[in-house]
Amino acid sequence: MAADNPSTDNGFTRPEMYTENLAGTVDAYDRHVFLYYKNHLSWPPRVEASDDHPLPKLVAATMKARKNDFTLKTKITVCEAREEAGFSDGDVLIFPEMIKYRGLVESNVESFFEDVLVNGKPWAIGVPEILTGSHVYVCAHGSRDVRCGTCGPVLINNFNEEIELRGLKDQISVTACSHIGGHKYAGNVIIYSPGPDGKTTGHWYGYVTPNDVPDLLDQHIAKGEVIHRLWRGQMGPSVPEGKGATDQKLSNGELANGEHVDKTEKSIESASVNREENVTGCCQGVNGVSCCSFPIPAQNNKTKERKICKNWPTLKESDVLTAVGVLGALAAVAVAYKLYRRSG
Repeated sequence: MAADNPSTDNGFTRPEMYTENLAGTVDAYDRHVFLYYKNHLSWPPRVEASDDHPLPKLVAATMKARKNDFTLKTKITVCEAREEAGFSDGDVLIFPEMIKYRGLVESNVESFFEDVLVNGKPWAIGVPEILTGSHVYVCAHGSRDVRCGTCGPVLINNFNEEIELRGLKDQISVTACSHIGGHKYAGNVIIYSPGPDGKTTGHWYGYVTPNDVPDLLDQHIAKGEVIHRLWRGQMGPSVPEGKGATDQKLSNGELANGEHVDKTEKSIESASVNREENVTGCCQGVNGVSCCSFPIPAQNNKTKERKICKNWPTLKESDVLTAVGVLGALAAVAVAYKLYRRSG
């Protein structure tokens, strides 16, 4: 449900929209920690460095001091604590583990880092809660950058409206978050949700407008399909530079080479698989669907990849043996008939 557009200078119709390729604008990382803390309107430009906000400041300082002790590359982001949404100051969510801890305060920050983030153990003084559903984070850090402050709250309202229309309030949470990098790509959205294989995925989107919210709900969250024209990157291995990476670098519906493309979506499952150039083969997809990719000639001596997906039947060994027997019998009949014709 679209809302009135904010100012053209900082909102969804600002001149810089769709001027840059988005894919690859997120650094590779393995884990994302969200610290729930106060209302987003109360955050200063650098909430993690403010003396008036000791908890996020201590978390950021401890992160800097202990980062070399981590076995996983970790991001930490401050997000809004809203009691009505079930989140309080000091709540911590961890992805991809899908775990929530309550009660982080200055006095126990060190033990949280030591137990959970460094040693990968349950927090000695906390009780882990298992998360379910999908979690959407929208940068709305207006004191840091007016573009996110303009676009973020509008997107949050649109997400909540569309979620309510679909009856999904108990399955999808939407939260304002602080600076995540790339304010020029506002609206910036991160979605953590189960992928087709049940594992938690984290995908970042930029240049998101109210008109894109239904696609993110109905295609990304409901079907596990990445919206490539808005896709910035993902949690886990980055997409390699080569085939596949170029295809994802979309700018306002165009490939990096300027060719216009349709809004073709690929599954989240395939987005995290390493791709190699000019490889022909088939793979078993989800729900019994097999996909075969092979190069086909195109104009200007370039090679394009064609992908055909269909429900192929699974052949048992007995089926194969039966088919071979039938073919052998037909061949014997043909030989006998040929000899008969010669003798006649």
